[in-house]
Amino acid sequence: MEKSIKKYFPIFVLPTMIAFTIGFIAPFILGIYLSFCKFTTVIDAKFVGLSNYVKAFQDPTFLHAAWYTAAFTVASVLLINVLAFVVAKLLTKGFAGTNIFRTVFFMPNLIGGLILGYIWQLLLNGVLAYFGKTLTYTSAYGFWGLIILMLWQQVGYMMIIYIAGIQNIPGDLVEAAAIDGASKWQVLRYITIPMIMPSITICTFLTLTNGFKLFDQNLALTNGAPSKMSEMLALNIYYTFYGRTGYEGVGQAKAVIFFILVAIIAMVQNRLTRSKEVQQ
Repeated sequence: MEKSIKKYFPIFVLPTMIAFTIGFIAPFILGIYLSFCKFTTVIDAKFVGLSNYVKAFQDPTFLHAAWYTAAFTVASVLLINVLAFVVAKLLTKGFAGTNIFRTVFFMPNLIGGLILGYIWQLLLNGVLAYFGKTLTYTSAYGFWGLIILMLWQQVGYMMIIYIAGIQNIPGDLVEAAAIDGASKWQVLRYITIPMIMPSITICTFLTLTNGFKLFDQNLALTNGAPSKMSEMLALNIYYTFYGRTGYEGVGQAKAVIFFILVAIIAMVQNRLTRSKEVQQ
């Protein structure tokens, strides 16, 4: 049976590899090449060397978007994971109606980013109207508006992952710790957190990459206002590529920089959290 699987393995893998090459690898390689070109369409690309990358790093809106995105990602990763873990702990206590609460918390994740952005724009602007402000009054208002939106959308999804991790902790291990006189804080620190490190790794990776790649919600909630001060990296790249004539190559260079940045951060985070799993 194993020999048969190995024999026909290439036949089953080939269609997937062809689709992956056409849909991802080829456009990715072409995109890297275009980042070194000046173009309006693919067929009129003219090689210009590193000038697109120089222009990208000289663009103050791009640099601001990078710092703004980094600050947003740090805040959202911490708050989403802490709240998701707290909710998961509460919903694994076994009280009546936990399944209903789990469904309610998870449902926002099923709503599209644009729709969520417009919904929260109406809600938050309605609240801020009492103080004569809007989400676009300063970049700080947009920042915390995005944080609230992302908390509402992603806490339920991460909660499910944490619940799975918590439910896999052996009950007799917790009982033994309690018998030995361990406090709730000690159980949390020395048993619960080490045992759910795989869940922490997954949730941290997802929230980290989601924070950096945020686009739909940023577009719908503030659209970068005021004066691009609440513009995140994905939105900045979009407007550079589609909104500035002659800057298509610069937008492509920004996209390559963005990809490298997210890939490096994701790999470092994954390596750090996995090393902690091994230590535990």
